[in-house]
Amino acid sequence: MTSEIFNSASPLIALIIDYALDMVGAVLLLIAGWIVAGWVQKHTARMLGAIERVDATLLSFVTQLVRYSILILVMVAVLAQFGVQTTSIIAVLGAAGLAVGLALQGTLANIAAGVLLLFLRPFKIGEYIDAGGIAGTVREIGLFATEFESYDGIFVMVPNSQLASAAITNYSRLPTRRLDLVIGISYGDNMNQAMTVLNDLLINDDRILKDPAHQVLVKELADSSVNLNLRCWTNRQNYWSLLFDLTKQAKESLDEHGISIPFPQRDVHLFPAEAPAVKVDQSAASADDTEYAAPVRRHTEREDSE
Repeated sequence: MTSEIFNSASPLIALIIDYALDMVGAVLLLIAGWIVAGWVQKHTARMLGAIERVDATLLSFVTQLVRYSILILVMVAVLAQFGVQTTSIIAVLGAAGLAVGLALQGTLANIAAGVLLLFLRPFKIGEYIDAGGIAGTVREIGLFATEFESYDGIFVMVPNSQLASAAITNYSRLPTRRLDLVIGISYGDNMNQAMTVLNDLLINDDRILKDPAHQVLVKELADSSVNLNLRCWTNRQNYWSLLFDLTKQAKESLDEHGISIPFPQRDVHLFPAEAPAVKVDQSAASADDTEYAAPVRRHTEREDSE
């Protein structure tokens, strides 16, 4: 009797043992996959961290992507351990990924653009840029959008895809900037004297770099003035203060030397209009003459008859 019970239960015991072994194998596979994923993530972070141009946000994104990709492969292997057809699972995952990709096309485009911006680094946090008409100081670079603070203290968030497709002007990347200031003087003033006065301003300002040398050039013979261009180089931090100071000092120095800065004006010349020619109807004039002359002739004839 006991042998019969044992014989009838042996298939069940064998099945339990098989599932137990599969369970143990799955657990071991999960543990090994978890350890391998962490190890690969750690070494990926170390490798990317050695690259100077890799941003911290990009580093975190790539390492997390590597980790979860390995864990997904481990989960597929665990399901295969229990006899699940992984081919269908992979097909379902692929179809789901395609559907999600189509649904989140704009979002994925922002992510791809964010990764591109973080890798190429056309700008960094704290730099002042102009991208497609959007200007401001970069406050944060995310995977989906970039945050700016405009010069008047307004918060602006721009999608990364818009930034990636725009021409980016970075005003903070290089240490020096060229300053161009246009000053107009009257045509009646001494141009050489004005250039000397403005050149002295550039010589006496310590914020102006000696190399490249500054210049005072005649830029344009405009409608109302002779435009002089003050061109010099300065450190990026001194650009705006130097521009405002030179504008004020140029006006004061020119006034001291009697050189005027003309306002826009226009000369208007008036010419007298010619009298319009009057056309005379010759046929009407002849009829009038005849009608007027007839009584005269009759009167003359009457006088002769008398």
